[in-house]
Amino acid sequence: MAPARQRPLTGQGQAAVEAFPLDRGAAGMPHPGGTLLEHLQRVQRLLAEWGADPDVQAAGLCHATYGTDGFAPTLLPLTDRATLVALIGERAEALVYLYASCDRATVYPRLDGTATVAFRDRFTSREHSPTPDDLRAFLEITAANELDVLAHNAELAEQHGPGLYGLLKRTGSSLSPAAQDAVARQLA
Repeated sequence: MAPARQRPLTGQGQAAVEAFPLDRGAAGMPHPGGTLLEHLQRVQRLLAEWGADPDVQAAGLCHATYGTDGFAPTLLPLTDRATLVALIGERAEALVYLYASCDRATVYPRLDGTATVAFRDRFTSREHSPTPDDLRAFLEITAANELDVLAHNAELAEQHGPGLYGLLKRTGSSLSPAAQDAVARQLA
């Protein structure tokens, strides 16, 4: 299946959005495939190739801003969420927070392709159910992130590839056809 038509980030402040991770030191943080900055840019490009809307692309570019359950360094403290909201907008920042707050050990086993998932916030320990659109965006960002990490680290790919394939396969049509195709090509 051919990838969806690319829809790049657009609008006012695009340069500021693209400069944000650089300005916050991501170019100096090691990450599989080089630096965190390079990883964030690849994730955003992959989401664009899959046809993700600009909010999801911006969230992909900034997904590690508050750290993640698998990557502790942060680009901005949680107490300064307003800074990211001002830069990328409320929805995109909410997706960044959703991604960063995911308690993977609790949430991943619950992902089964249904539109409602009890989502545990690792920062607050509270549970909530993201909207179906936000869950879809979370899964797209997750797929793009993990596919990029595994493409740049053979040891992690061997160790986590089969489990990731099972997880993303379970999500079924919650992933876009382009993302499903990329998962199958890289992990099946």
